[in-house]
Amino acid sequence: MHKKIICFGEMLWDIFPKESIAGGAPMNVALHLAHLGMDVKMISAIGEDKLGKKLLSFIRKFGLSEDFIQINATYPTGTVNVDDRDKENIKYEIVKPAAWDYILWSEEMDKAVRNADAFIFGTLGARNETSKATLEKLLETPALKVFDINLRPPFYTADLLEYLLKKADILKLNEDELTLLADFYDLPNKMEAALEKLTELFEFDMICITLGSKGAAIYQEGEIISHPGYPVAVKDTVGSGDAFLAGFVSKYLSRESPEKILDFACALGALVATFSGGTPQYNESDIGKIKDL
Repeated sequence: MHKKIICFGEMLWDIFPKESIAGGAPMNVALHLAHLGMDVKMISAIGEDKLGKKLLSFIRKFGLSEDFIQINATYPTGTVNVDDRDKENIKYEIVKPAAWDYILWSEEMDKAVRNADAFIFGTLGARNETSKATLEKLLETPALKVFDINLRPPFYTADLLEYLLKKADILKLNEDELTLLADFYDLPNKMEAALEKLTELFEFDMICITLGSKGAAIYQEGEIISHPGYPVAVKDTVGSGDAFLAGFVSKYLSRESPEKILDFACALGALVATFSGGTPQYNESDIGKIKDL
């Protein structure tokens, strides 16, 4: 039986000067999980507008459930204005307010999350009090809670971070985010010691840290397991981290070893980097081909 996974948070359009690309980290993760054959649902909201209709059309190609994607007649579908004229310093404006700031709790939604095998959430989906209140209720679930920290200044506070960290069973972050947490919690300079202290502070089952071109690592039960990643010809890295997380969660729920979890997640993240855009179409056999390069 396929594992049940629910992703919570933003779904939106990244508006580039020449094109618009569907995005939002939780939605990207959900689409990759659907690609991997998981039973996945997305909790979010879109506007009653053309961009909302286009988003629904887009996710239908992946077979992603629309059960908990709310239609909001007051607020528009989320957008991010992207200025990519300087490729080394791309600027983003995450437009506020957006429909996904106003996700409303329901009993049916709550039941689905309680019956899920995993619940994936981040910080951006809690930037507004309405969606934050819904997330707080859903976090009472006994399901595995995976916190994809995904920090986007200025849309988080120290208090929000601490609350969400305390709720998580697994933390996924990158090197920059670890540096920020090190400032908040006076963590040691060395990565392994920093992850050890974070685990002690928040009682995580596991921490996963992505290291860009250097691969990724898992910290669990006093041990760090690393993977160097797979070198590929990169078209863009948009969505690679989201694909990595989808691969990670799928293998974690299958009770694979940390080594196998990392190997699959790194291969999937690398595969997505060989395409343009964050949610390309691919076959699972393509993931294996990355390992053979």
